[in-house]
Amino acid sequence: MTKTIRNRRLRYSVVMIAVIALVAVFVVRLVDIQVVQAADLDKASEAKRSIPVTVYGDRGAIVDRNGVELADSVTRYNITTAPRLVSKFQGKLGGTRVKHVSVDTALGALVEASGGDLKTMRQNIAADPESDFAYLVKGLDVKHYEAVVALQIPWVYAVPQSARVYPTGATTGNVTGFMGTDGAQAGLEYAYDKCLAGTNGSQTYERGADGVQLPGSTVTTKQAKDGGTLETTIDSDLQYMADQTIASAAKQLQAQSATATVTNAKTGELLAVADWPTVDPNNVDGTTDKGAFGSRAITDTYEPGSTIKAAIAAALIDQGKSSPTDGTTVPYSRTFPWGGSIHDAEYHETEKLTLTGILQDSSNVGITELGERLTAQQRYDYMKKFGLFEPESAIDYPGQPGMQYGSSPQWDEQTGINSMFGQGISTTALQVASIYQTLANQGVRIPLHFVKGCVTADGKTIDAPDVQPERVVSASAAQQTVGMLQSVVRGGTLNGMEPISGYNVAAKTGTAEVAEGSGGYGGQRIISVAGMAPAEDPQYVVTVTFTKPQTSKFSSGAAPAFRTLMSQVLEKYRVTPSASEAKLYPSTW
Repeated sequence: MTKTIRNRRLRYSVVMIAVIALVAVFVVRLVDIQVVQAADLDKASEAKRSIPVTVYGDRGAIVDRNGVELADSVTRYNITTAPRLVSKFQGKLGGTRVKHVSVDTALGALVEASGGDLKTMRQNIAADPESDFAYLVKGLDVKHYEAVVALQIPWVYAVPQSARVYPTGATTGNVTGFMGTDGAQAGLEYAYDKCLAGTNGSQTYERGADGVQLPGSTVTTKQAKDGGTLETTIDSDLQYMADQTIASAAKQLQAQSATATVTNAKTGELLAVADWPTVDPNNVDGTTDKGAFGSRAITDTYEPGSTIKAAIAAALIDQGKSSPTDGTTVPYSRTFPWGGSIHDAEYHETEKLTLTGILQDSSNVGITELGERLTAQQRYDYMKKFGLFEPESAIDYPGQPGMQYGSSPQWDEQTGINSMFGQGISTTALQVASIYQTLANQGVRIPLHFVKGCVTADGKTIDAPDVQPERVVSASAAQQTVGMLQSVVRGGTLNGMEPISGYNVAAKTGTAEVAEGSGGYGGQRIISVAGMAPAEDPQYVVTVTFTKPQTSKFSSGAAPAFRTLMSQVLEKYRVTPSASEAKLYPSTW
């Protein structure tokens, strides 16, 4: 009996020990789950049901002077799914009757609604069947997005994103630049990316076991912030006119490229900066000329030719070294002690020309004879004050040449002579425009610019350019030079250009030789015209340039485009016509 009781007690003890051991295991596991691994398990559980969504801050618009959008952001939608949730379901699939819907049927309906590719959808789903994310189709507009939503496929999700559009297309593509998959790529988009870029925010929402978003579960974890609006001085209508004008002329001249600028003489604001060919930012891949990705008017350097002579003439008058009626004897050519020589574009007998006649006939020999009354340093200093030899200080644009020439001319004696008729020195089309803006504005240079500033989302204006005016020559010197330039139109190298009815125009032509790789000059030319109107009180400055024209290599070939564009400017802005005929200085003595 005693033995039996002892055996029972033993079995009871063993059972109790086993039970206690089992309970201890459960307790340890429970503590491990609820205490030790609690945070990790909560996080994992949250990740299974809480879905993060990026909320995109819209990129700011680029607008013209009248608020017309040159670049803007629109909402597009990426359609995504969670491959592990892709299965048949019961639904209306855009109809009115609930039915069984297979995966193939659902994907077929999705392709029809979105315009997507069925093969791509299937490949993306099959790539990782247990994942929570895969793209089905990207970049849907509102119409296609609404068609997809109407299908009510439970495992299909729409994610909004911001896309870039350019309403004016290629007309202003050279100015705006464009966006790429890696962000801003060119133009103002690149230069002002910091201000234009929006700041993305985030939201989370919860979904049930069936993958459907739970109503009212969306929580904003970070607010999105839109980018600023970049305000430019460009007039998009005038930009279109300039673009069409030089495109038509360049094709007739069989030129390699062309540029045009229109400047408000009183403010230094660029109203148009046109290039041909140019890029369409809505279809960058369609541009075969890689040089068209930017603006040649801003970034490309060339020898300006005779358009520089107006600056030398103004400097001579400003220093009291010459006057419009000051005469000199001008042979066809000059030879210098160091062995160098120069000559005029066309042979002529020795002439007695005034400074006015030298500009009218565009005499290389004549401008150097009078120009040597200034030292090389003086000529250099004036050119620099006119805006040459350094980047445009008020323009922020990628690819602008450095052109840091220093404080004194680093040229030999021959280049010192040649520089007076625009050979051996480099300029951009904008720098030539700056010379003529200065002359048109009574000798006061205002840095050329085409950005007013960037207005941030909270209304603050930043990135406004510094456009501090600087006097270059006296008002009298500028006025006299403008007066002389009327002779170029009335009886000089532009006398074949049809007059602009009712307006006195002052202008100068330029024919620059193109340097070859061997270091010399070949047969190619860059032809240009720079001018202003009305001459008695200039309001606007227009420049046109054509690189390597084939049907006409004389500057007169650029005249029709100049006349057309200047006429459009005067008409568009309703400029008061000239009150009287131009009073011209004598060209000979």
